[in-house]
This record gives sequence, structure tokens and C-alpha cells, in this order.
Amino acid sequence: MSTRFSPGISVLVLVAVLTVAVLPAMMGGQWLQIITSTACFAIAAAGVGFMYARLGMVSLAQVGLMGVGGWVMLRLNHGFDLPFEVNLALAALVTMVCGWVLAMPALRMRGLYLALVTLMAASGLEIVFSTFRFPNGGEGFWGVAPSLAAPFRRPFVATSDAAYLRYVLCMLLVAFLLIEVHRRSAPGRAWAMIRRSEAAAMASGVNVVYYKAWAFGLSGLLAGMAGALLAGLLGLLDPATFRASESIMLFALAVVGGARHWLGAVLAAVLYRVVPALFNNWGLDADLALVVFGAALMHALITAPDGLAGQLLGLRRNKKAAQT
Repeated sequence: MSTRFSPGISVLVLVAVLTVAVLPAMMGGQWLQIITSTACFAIAAAGVGFMYARLGMVSLAQVGLMGVGGWVMLRLNHGFDLPFEVNLALAALVTMVCGWVLAMPALRMRGLYLALVTLMAASGLEIVFSTFRFPNGGEGFWGVAPSLAAPFRRPFVATSDAAYLRYVLCMLLVAFLLIEVHRRSAPGRAWAMIRRSEAAAMASGVNVVYYKAWAFGLSGLLAGMAGALLAGLLGLLDPATFRASESIMLFALAVVGGARHWLGAVLAAVLYRVVPALFNNWGLDADLALVVFGAALMHALITAPDGLAGQLLGLRRNKKAAQT
């Protein structure tokens, strides 16, 4: 089965440019924040999806790692007078290191055992966030005050909500391009061999442990970027956002959306953030979204093993084939 991203990278760039130019002008108020947070979670979904698609590895700590990136971003913002981009890069790098640390006990595991180890890590992070909270400009290492003591500084090119949405969409494009560069280079070839057979990959001279750690690090970097951008959107983070159950949900939706395709990460984030918001707007309980998620997962498992994105792109290819 092909693991190529489809449509091609040029189409991805064109769609992204049009989205960045047009979408913010069409949004307003609450929906600007919802769509911006959707783009943040799409970055995280892309990270957990590529690990599953390229290596068959299940990581259930992605939302917890987003919390790490968000914590570092808030602490740097309130504690140091650094530009937003520097804080973003540092938050992503710190979370990448956390991804490597998480990888150490998990590198020789696979399947259920790997999922359990990462889920335990997510549960530990949930406890830490609930106990110590997120920095809000207070004193001390944790930087927590009874009330918000300092505002969050956004990048000077994206101070408004519409401009910040464009900024986050550009970062989403960077995330997709980063994954695509890896897929087309030596790590991508090594990951493909490892997924087919670890024994065959080792016999071919592939350092399996090294490339698995690389995948964990890249996934952690994307999670940190997503969490930092979410902190920039909201200015203050809630520990409830980073519960371990949310990592399970994001992974399941990444599978539903289609882990092999960039569109799958977008669909996963739309299901995760937009569907509950729509239910709220319609006066319905947002928890009903879980019913939609369950139905979508059953649909993907039964009729769309390559996810909704694979099914949609397959219909597109079949239509083009019928026209020729």
C-alpha cells in the first residue's frame, strides 16, 4: 500500500495559501478562536498520525506533550523578554526532548505495550498539570498567581485574532512540509523498512532504535509547537484540556481522518474541535460528539481502512478515471 501524501505537495501549498488568505476574513468572534485551535490540534494530529502511518507505533501521550509545549511557552513569555518566535522554538525543542525521554522505555516495545507506556506518561503529565497549574505571570519557578498577573505577548505580525489565525495556519503548513521532507529523505526510507519488518531493517543496516527515537522526537516537536501556539491563542491554559483521555481521542480521530494523508490530520482536528462547537451552537450537549466519533471510527474500520481522507481521495481518483 502506498504511503505517499496525496494530493501532491504543490497542491498542498496552493490549498494552504488560499486558506490563509481567505479563511480569516470569513470568520468572526468565537469561530476565529475555534478554527485557530483546530489548526493547533491539526499539527498535533499530524505528529501522532505520521508515527502510526510510518512506523505502526501508537502514541497516546500527544495531547499531554502539547501541555508541555504550552507550559514552556507560557513560562518563557511571562519570565523572559524574548520574541514570540524564540519562545515557540524553545517550547518545541523542549517538548522534542520530552518525546525522546518518553521514547527510551518504549523503543523496544510495540503494539499494546507501547500504547500503555505512552498512556501512563500522559496520565502522569495530567497529574502534574492539575497539581501545579500553568504559568500566568506569578512569581517562582511555576509562575502561578491567584489571578492573571501579566498579559500574553503575541508575535508583532499577528496581534489580532484574524492575523493570529493566519500565523497558525502558516505553522500548520510548516508542520506538513517538515513531515513531507522527512518522508522523502533517509528517515522516511528507514521508517518504511522498519514498518515492514524490524528484523529485515536491522539486517539491512538500519539503526532501528535511532530512527524510532527520531520519530518520537519529531512527533514531540510537533506537539510542542501545537501546545505553544494554543497558549498564544488563549493566553492561559486549563489543565482539563490535556487529560490523558484527550490523547486517546486525538489518536483515534487521527486514524479516522486518515493517518497517511495530510488531509487526515485536518479532518481529525475538525472532528475534535469543530463538531462539539457546532453541537453547542445548536443547543445540544457537546458530549454527543462522542457518538459521532464512535460512528466515524466504526465506518473507518469497516469501510475505510485508510481513513476518511483516503476514502475521499479514492473517490476523487475514481471519478477522474471514469472521465478518461
